Amino acid sequence: MAITSANQLELLQTAEAVAREKMIDPALVIEAMEESLARAAKSRYGAEMDIRVSIDRKTGRATFTRVRTVVEEAELENYQAEFTVEQAKQYMENPEVGQQLIEEVPPVEMGRIAAQSAKQVILQKVREAERDRQYEEFKDRAGTIINALVKREEYGNVIVDVGSGEAVLRRNEKIGRESYRPNDRIRCYIKDVRREQRGPQIFLSRTAPEFMAELFKMEVPEIYDGIIEIKAVARDPGSRAKIAVISYDGSIDPVGACVGMRGSRVQAVVNELQGEKIDIIPWNDDQPTFLVNALQPAEVTKVVLDEEAERIEVVVPDEQLSLAIGRRGQNVRLASQLTHLDIDILTEAQESERRQAEFAERTALFMETLDVDEFFAQLLVSEGFTSLEEVAYVEVDELLVIDGVDEATASELQARARDNIEAANKKALENAIALGAEDSLISFDGLTPQMVEALANDDVKTLEDFATCADWELAGGWTTVNGERSKDDGTLEPFDVSLQEAQDMIMTARVMLGWVDPTELETDEVEGEGDAAEMEAEV
Repeated sequence: MAITSANQLELLQTAEAVAREKMIDPALVIEAMEESLARAAKSRYGAEMDIRVSIDRKTGRATFTRVRTVVEEAELENYQAEFTVEQAKQYMENPEVGQQLIEEVPPVEMGRIAAQSAKQVILQKVREAERDRQYEEFKDRAGTIINALVKREEYGNVIVDVGSGEAVLRRNEKIGRESYRPNDRIRCYIKDVRREQRGPQIFLSRTAPEFMAELFKMEVPEIYDGIIEIKAVARDPGSRAKIAVISYDGSIDPVGACVGMRGSRVQAVVNELQGEKIDIIPWNDDQPTFLVNALQPAEVTKVVLDEEAERIEVVVPDEQLSLAIGRRGQNVRLASQLTHLDIDILTEAQESERRQAEFAERTALFMETLDVDEFFAQLLVSEGFTSLEEVAYVEVDELLVIDGVDEATASELQARARDNIEAANKKALENAIALGAEDSLISFDGLTPQMVEALANDDVKTLEDFATCADWELAGGWTTVNGERSKDDGTLEPFDVSLQEAQDMIMTARVMLGWVDPTELETDEVEGEGDAAEMEAEV
């Protein structure tokens, strides 16, 4: 097979036909043809030669050229594609390193094997161009809904036709036990578009929370227009879901707008999600209030929020416990996902028992340390005193409001409390020294003897040891692994040391040891304040 004038135009016609069929740029097909012809020519003239082919975009004429590059004599490796400055003087005037000599060579006769090889090159290039086009088409559509046609099912995964290629709906992204037949039309959420060795892969989902949000955006014009915003979505696909919405127009009820006339809007979403029950909840910036809404239909009588631990304690009437938890914990689990908080649910009876236990524990503490009778100890607890430190260092006036307490009694109570604290401090200090705690740690500002004892028990015995600690090692924290949150106990957590306090103490220790330049800290603080001011100005 030779490239003759009779079939020169056929190259262009073939390129255009392939480009139309595959919906790609004709130039890409011609480039693939040039590469395939060049490869065939190399098999004829020699693989080490730099043979290039150029096809005229108007006439279809293929020009075969040999390219040789001028290189330094020491760098000469390929004698077929490179030559030295001295050798180049035979062909050009004043040659310089980097110049190229381009010579036209006769077209090659393509045998059956060469033609087959050229065909494979063209097909490979066309496939790559198709993949690039498909990736470019869908990379910006991630996060949107697409209508697709089912082609087949492989090992539980559904392969669908998305017009210019295929996408996959994995088994774990289907709702419940959904099954589809070829040519069924389905609506899916484009979860991810990735380049892979086998080409771009489009991953679909029907279980993603974003799928529900996009469905509501299609059904509720106010969401599409930005008047109502979906703030959070939590789903148990195919069973139940909770969606939190807020309205930026005081005249529009966000819940009512999402429900629609006689439930028409929410029902359209429910039908698409195989009957999934949907609770539409008004968003509130106050987390406890929002949680009360999220636990509907259960009633909540009390909420206690621990912001640092991202936990919230909810008290419900005894008869509401099963409703608050929901079937197999579904209601509380969805509420937790919606609020991003760990939720502990107690009944009123359980909370009452716990309060009584705390009351009895504090009463016993005051009876033992202050040498008072049970009645008087209960009076102290009832007035809100929870520790010896509060009794020892509170203003005397706060003790005088207790029935039967005069100035002399208040002074005696505080003296007894201080004596106990000093005795406890002395004992803790002796234990810490016995464990090996050094003066650098004992004298560090902010650490009590009990804290030093706890640190020494945890093998933190010097200021250097303390400076190498992480804040969470001191104050405790939470770790999330595979969606499960686990508690990390801190050495100083029993002393109510916060993460910020732990960070400040550790940084102070590093400055004292000369590990950190205090001027750098001041610069960071100023920059942080500047960034905050810029953010406020933008807002």
